[in-house]
Amino acid sequence: MALTDCDRVAEIRVRGWQHAYRGMIPQSYLDGLSVAEDAERRRTRLARAEGGVVNLVAEDAGGEVVGWACHGPYREGEVLTEDAELYAIYVHPDHVGRGAGQALLAESVSRCAAAGPGRLLLWVLKENARARRFYERSGFRPDGAEEPFEVAGVAVPEVRYSRAL
Repeated sequence: MALTDCDRVAEIRVRGWQHAYRGMIPQSYLDGLSVAEDAERRRTRLARAEGGVVNLVAEDAGGEVVGWACHGPYREGEVLTEDAELYAIYVHPDHVGRGAGQALLAESVSRCAAAGPGRLLLWVLKENARARRFYERSGFRPDGAEEPFEVAGVAVPEVRYSRAL
């Protein structure tokens, strides 16, 4: 991912949230998401070049960015562990089901395995059956950890998935 991709990645992320999380996260929060604000956060984070964080994009045959994934060290609160974490993976709603998500996930798994951690972990909304099936098809399994995060004053439960590398 390059700085020039940040606007498109922000659009993919915001539209991805609005599409995938409808009915799971308060609609007022989803409606208030800003592509411009998210793009600025993406630029800031990418420019910081945080240690071990990798941002990937998927392009369609015409070279348009259609998906984004980000992985790095697993975060246990404020502490980084020896494991890897898939922080995010989103595909533009118009391109879901065409292989971009699988390609991004496979590349993240490959890069994490090459870097040496024993496991790749991720958090997924408990109610997000589509995403859970997506991860399970790629060998991830829930490991028993559950945690809510707060969105607009509402606790949204997440489950952690794990895959050996």
